Amino acid sequence: MSQKGVTPRGEDYSRWYNDLVQLADLADYAPVRGCMVIKPYGYELWENIKNALDIRFKQTGHKNAYFPLFIPMSFLQKEAEHVEGFAPELAVVTHGGGKELEEPLVVRPTSETVIGHSFSQWIQSHRDLPLLINQWANVVRWELRTRLFLRTTEFLWQEGHTAHATAEEAEAETMQMLDIYADFARNEAAIPVIKGRKSNQEKFAGAEASYTIEGMMGNVWALQAGTSHYLGQNFAKAFDIKYRDENNEQEYCYTTSWGLSTRMIGAIIMAHGDDTGLRLPPRLAPIQVVIVPIFKNEEQKGPVLEAAHRIAETLLTVNIRVHVDARDEKPGFKFNDWEMRGVPLRMEIGPRDVESGTVVLARRDRPGKEGKSTAKQDEIRAAVTRTLTEVQSGLLEQATTFRDAHLHEANSLEELKESIDTEGWALLPYDGSAEAEAKIKEETKASSRCFPLEGGDVEEGTKCAITGRPAVGKAYFARAY
Repeated sequence: MSQKGVTPRGEDYSRWYNDLVQLADLADYAPVRGCMVIKPYGYELWENIKNALDIRFKQTGHKNAYFPLFIPMSFLQKEAEHVEGFAPELAVVTHGGGKELEEPLVVRPTSETVIGHSFSQWIQSHRDLPLLINQWANVVRWELRTRLFLRTTEFLWQEGHTAHATAEEAEAETMQMLDIYADFARNEAAIPVIKGRKSNQEKFAGAEASYTIEGMMGNVWALQAGTSHYLGQNFAKAFDIKYRDENNEQEYCYTTSWGLSTRMIGAIIMAHGDDTGLRLPPRLAPIQVVIVPIFKNEEQKGPVLEAAHRIAETLLTVNIRVHVDARDEKPGFKFNDWEMRGVPLRMEIGPRDVESGTVVLARRDRPGKEGKSTAKQDEIRAAVTRTLTEVQSGLLEQATTFRDAHLHEANSLEELKESIDTEGWALLPYDGSAEAEAKIKEETKASSRCFPLEGGDVEEGTKCAITGRPAVGKAYFARAY
């Protein structure tokens, strides 16, 4: 263990992750197996994620709504592939009010079915389309192996559901939302995700096609961070979602669904964290700047605290999330504590700084002297704003450099094995078959992540590196969460 109680990443990555979640005060274990308590600091991080996405959703015409937690079992059974895909994960209520229910109720694993039922009531004419709905909610999936934020029995998410008159409009919606997720991941979470299409084995149960944003974590494992699904008319036919067109003829709608969850917090932890603790991107960090007053006696304390609070009030005027740490603890303890919590920028102010009208700034993304600078108090808003922007871009640059160094091309199973064994992702020609995917998983424990939308095409006649049959594209394979 390190001095701060964090297991080094190189020693045990899984323990390192669990240490960070708890020591950084993000979450705790719940009394129900597989569930978690999201603590205030972790929930503030989720709220910032939620707000950044919600703005994007509303800018593209989506409206928020809320649908029931309980779903009649018969609803899930209407779409055969859907119920088959989710059956092992369902939590089912059979009794209520002391009596056995006439029909079992499923605790929401996802809402395509119950929202599809409402869409069938709300949509009558082509004038009702497109219908663009989003829901912020909790869902339950009965997981066997759980890990805080990454895979829990209950988690928080948003799920978008839309209905359209044509396949082209629905497909455009699917790709638009994928782009929104990628933009959020890159510009808010500082994670350089790869956009791509899932294989048939990995796609959402009941979808025609599923698309994903895949992020590389600090141990080079992949994490599916958000998905967007083109559902075709599968759910429309199952739930009778129809509209009358301009010729007064009845047609089935085309629908989509898309979601991003509290798993994104896990992605941020693993994409940026180090052996000292979290490193949070400023645009999402609950606290962007922590001010640590430094003094030796009561005589120094008053002027130093006055300056610290005055600077904090100045930063609040430009909507910077700032906190003055006035706890009765030594500065070194405070430095360590806020490094653990991943605050992007620490400001130190002591008696000499008060006299000179300056402060010391310490960036979380750059350890030691390299990350320290001096700023004038009367120019503090500009200095802090500029430095936070640099930290945000610095984290993205570091994550991108790390990712690109671990992306490899492979043209055979042996080359794929070598890529996986030397800590990387392998991009190889793939026929999309379950047979090839199963062989790769058996040999390497890697799974198909996606056919990347950029760089995933193959020339005519290219053979699958595993089966020798015609390849449908190049796909990334990696070990994954």
